Amino acid sequence: MSLQNLSKIGQLHPHEARADEVARLLAAANRNLTDARRGENSAETRFDCAYKAIMQCALIALMAAGYRPASNAPGHHQTMIQSLPLTLGISDATWITLDGFRKKRNQNDYLGVAISQAEAQEVIAQATSLLDVVRSHLKSHHPRVLG
Repeated sequence: MSLQNLSKIGQLHPHEARADEVARLLAAANRNLTDARRGENSAETRFDCAYKAIMQCALIALMAAGYRPASNAPGHHQTMIQSLPLTLGISDATWITLDGFRKKRNQNDYLGVAISQAEAQEVIAQATSLLDVVRSHLKSHHPRVLG
């Protein structure tokens, strides 16, 4: 499915990205990764912070591509993650891994399923990598949103 098709079915809305909003989201992703790396935080908190950074990266990528998710519609986190191959060109294996984190977060939030230290470390590593990809992609494809 294309970004245009996701827009036609109401999952995405057209959006003109501004440098100030991209800068705020990049700073927020950095803060969340800093919190995720704090060893004194629980595995659950570390996981949540890194997952939040992933979502901020996915939002930045969508905005740079000219869209915003319909955040009032169910499934917008899934849409944001599954659009990453279209916005950043990430591999299927990567978005499937990231979507697995979304599912794990839901299980933790709504069923109380525990998060292990290993899972926290894995999501932190993936979030760090995704943030690097976003920065590189913005520099090479969307420098205007970097200010």
